[in-house]
Amino acid sequence: MSEMNLKEIRAKARELAKGSCRVCPTCDGRACAGEVPGMGGTGTGASFMNNIAALRAISLTPRLVHQVHFPRTETEIFGLKLKFPLLVGPIGGIAFNLSQAMGEADYQEAIVFGAVDAGIVAGTPDAAPMEVMEVGLAQARAVGDGRTVPFIKPWEAERIKRELAMCLEAGSRVVCCDLDSVGLITLRLMGHPAYPKSQDELAEIIEAAHKMGLAFLIKGVMSLADAEACVAAGADGLVVSNHGGRVLDGVPGAAAALPLIAKKLKGRVKILVDGGFRSGVDVLKGLALGADAVMIGRPFAVAAIGGGREGVAFYAETLRAQLEQALIMTGCPDVAQANQDLLWPGPSRDLA
Repeated sequence: MSEMNLKEIRAKARELAKGSCRVCPTCDGRACAGEVPGMGGTGTGASFMNNIAALRAISLTPRLVHQVHFPRTETEIFGLKLKFPLLVGPIGGIAFNLSQAMGEADYQEAIVFGAVDAGIVAGTPDAAPMEVMEVGLAQARAVGDGRTVPFIKPWEAERIKRELAMCLEAGSRVVCCDLDSVGLITLRLMGHPAYPKSQDELAEIIEAAHKMGLAFLIKGVMSLADAEACVAAGADGLVVSNHGGRVLDGVPGAAAALPLIAKKLKGRVKILVDGGFRSGVDVLKGLALGADAVMIGRPFAVAAIGGGREGVAFYAETLRAQLEQALIMTGCPDVAQANQDLLWPGPSRDLA
């Protein structure tokens, strides 16, 4: 797919979304503030916009006196080899949120297989209708080799354990509980609310996952207290995220919450970050702030709707090329070596 087709992908997505997503030049939450259900942030949309602002407040330090010509972008997380440290965030109920722009099965197929084509991994969603998870797990089986990360909502324990068994049967190696979805309006509207978990409740769930041989991530961690409680409960990884600003108004951006959590816990568990990342430069910022990998959601939805599987792979490869260029421009030979030294001196570097 040529560079010229990126505009075509976005134009087609804008047409099919019928206003439920404006496909803005910068996906920053301003045009869709308060549109939940939809693609916006809850309330004033401040939490969504804070994700973007937190990343914009961080600068990289250019360094050009070096011999980094071909930096290494490959990494591995829980046995999953990635061409670069990126996962596609799961978005479920795509027809519900995007005015029937695309069917659920077609959307999940484009996301999962497009990610595999690009050498990365996609998350598959969970939702109140069990069919949403079943569609994602069908794609996981089709891809094989455990190259998806199924997400599970924080339902009651017995439903979670049933879904863990479903993930295992589909060949999964790692699962993620998006604990931050307890605030989703859409779940309440459908009569299937999710609930916060105590540390003991999390420990019981994680023990069940470990007995099945599954690594267990927890998404929605924004405070050090929650991060430490999740690790104490046995979590193998954390995803620093405010759920794209969709669950609580007035929350800081994920990039602002990441440095302290990474400073305390990196090396003990894998740390991912999600929220407002839009470019390969943003991905490098996330790594420099302490993440092992980054997740991106909404822009991949646009790529899938406007370009299908090929559009997803094209957007992913665009991000990888941007990351490679950013590594060269900062003199970083390997994503594994990205750290606070890449950041321009200032508040963000002081936190990292």
